[in-house]
Amino acid sequence: MLMSFMMTAAPLAMHMHGHPQQASNTSLQWHVIAMYLPSFVTGRLIARWGARNIAVMGLLLTGAAAMAGLQGLEIFDFSLSLVLLGVGWNFGFLGASALVLEYRADADAKRIQALNDFLIFAMMAGGSFLSGWILSRFGWGMVLWTSFVPLAFALIALMLFSTGSRTAEDRGG
Repeated sequence: MLMSFMMTAAPLAMHMHGHPQQASNTSLQWHVIAMYLPSFVTGRLIARWGARNIAVMGLLLTGAAAMAGLQGLEIFDFSLSLVLLGVGWNFGFLGASALVLEYRADADAKRIQALNDFLIFAMMAGGSFLSGWILSRFGWGMVLWTSFVPLAFALIALMLFSTGSRTAEDRGG
């Protein structure tokens, strides 16, 4: 939800602050690369340090993305924010998905995965609409400040309800 929340508002905010369309396009292109390029190593990182730790790292990178965006309104600030957001999404999404898979490995696993996917994409849609509303009413800074609320809830939930995931060493690998 946070990725969609911030990513939807960023190019609109860039336009609102007078940046050319090409700058928004380039920033979003780097964001998409940052979302998927780490996938080549994220699985290995999860195997080495555990899904929970990688998910936490993803949330911390998402927070760093919001902080980077709060540093200014230049193209670099938006671009850095979007790149950090992309890497944060990759670690957070893949780490959390791995946690869901570790949680249940029996007959309920498919239903739990389906519910998880439904909740993720419903929250992403809601986040997109909410960010546009906040951006139009209160500005880019408020979008970024608002992102810390669900980020804090996600970190707390991950720390409280996750029993920790096993690393390769824990599994004997």
